[in-house]
Amino acid sequence: MGCFRTRLLPHSLARRTILFLLVGFALIQMLGLLVHTVNQINLQRLVEEQEFATRAAIIYRHIALAQPDNRALVAAREPVPKGDTVSLTMVPPNQGTLPMPLPMAEAVRAGIFTYGIPRPIHPRGIVLRIIPHPLRLMVSFGLPDGLFFPPLPPPDAGPPDHAQPPDGFPDGPPPFAFPSPDELMPPLMWLTVTTELHPPAPWRSPDFATAFIVMMLLGGMMITLAVRQLLVPVKTLARAAELFGRDVVNAQPLPETGPEEIATAARAFNTMAARIRRFVEDRTFLLTAIGHDLRTPITRLKLRAEYMEDDEQRAKMLADLDEMEAMVAATLAFGKDITTTEPLARLDLASLLRTLVDEAGDLDPERAETVDYQGPLHLPINARPLALKRALSNLITNALKYGDAARVRLHPPVKGTLRIEIEDDGPGIPVAEMERVFEPFHRLETSRNRETGGSGLGMSIARNIIRAHGGDIALANLAQGLRVSVTLPV
Repeated sequence: MGCFRTRLLPHSLARRTILFLLVGFALIQMLGLLVHTVNQINLQRLVEEQEFATRAAIIYRHIALAQPDNRALVAAREPVPKGDTVSLTMVPPNQGTLPMPLPMAEAVRAGIFTYGIPRPIHPRGIVLRIIPHPLRLMVSFGLPDGLFFPPLPPPDAGPPDHAQPPDGFPDGPPPFAFPSPDELMPPLMWLTVTTELHPPAPWRSPDFATAFIVMMLLGGMMITLAVRQLLVPVKTLARAAELFGRDVVNAQPLPETGPEEIATAARAFNTMAARIRRFVEDRTFLLTAIGHDLRTPITRLKLRAEYMEDDEQRAKMLADLDEMEAMVAATLAFGKDITTTEPLARLDLASLLRTLVDEAGDLDPERAETVDYQGPLHLPINARPLALKRALSNLITNALKYGDAARVRLHPPVKGTLRIEIEDDGPGIPVAEMERVFEPFHRLETSRNRETGGSGLGMSIARNIIRAHGGDIALANLAQGLRVSVTLPV
């Protein structure tokens, strides 16, 4: 299950971070839109309830002001929206209805009395109920049996002498009259107005989808830019580590600028690189110093060997001393290649390969026909000329020396990387030994042409140089022979 999840996730840290942030942002946006939708539904429902209350109050005023005998005709002719009903009954229709919820009832009452009904035609009662399925609002008004005007007090009647006008009534309290007996009687006729409440669906509005898409696009752009900007130092650190691993001596330090965390990481990396560089330089210096110091005793031993009377022993000793001298020379060359600081320059790789092929054929005329070059006439690249020439020369020489042939092919760049293939006709290299041949001083127990030679540093030097240029070397056995593939950035 864990492997399946890993396969579904993007491989890069930037894409994973962007994906997680976008998913989180989408969930937050959906939650925010959900809250907004709920508020919109409540607001829309409140508006519909108040609009219905206003319509019901208008209908009630029209019918209440009509003569009792004409109210049925007025109700039948009353223009109402589609879905609304107006009816006159002796009692409020309560069958199949439920009491209206308190928040809804308060909104309907507020809408009725906000519109305003004159006191002479105030309803004798108001019944608020709902029909659940489908949801309908129902308001029943108790109609007055006629126009009632409360009796006024006698003209000479006034407030008691000790009565003080209450605050807010500078002209005295409003007149008060007891209701008449007819007003205390139940109404003889009820006006009922109903309407259907359709479920609000704000998400069906095009503005809803547009708002979500626009917010997601803007949020996605901001998240992408922010994540890419934040991960630039990580990519820089990874690139610096890759370059440092390829070329310890010439790798440039990281700039210790930017946010505090990035600057701290850069300082730590530079400190680590400096320590590793000192370690490599000290080891190389020790190696070259030993090799340099061995030259003098080897020379003295050669002079003394010349005075030996036994020719056979003298020849063997001189052969051993020559081998030691070659190993010392290779060791010094190895140390020099590691610590070299040759600058980059523009060179024609195709011309360099043709020159090396010609030189190899001149050095071994008997096998000159097995050395050839195939590829473009010109291919300029940035490289360290002397170092690259030494690496390619080692590879071509090895192919000719141990494989009896050196077919060099230069392939044009593909996606910023070129490839050089050097093939020979030797027996190849065992798979288990392919990586070990790049170790310093490692030689195969049996060379490919049954001759023992070399110091075991040629392949190591070649790979160090190629990797310092940002490329690499790979070995592959053919049906007959070995192929050495060199990749270099253009």
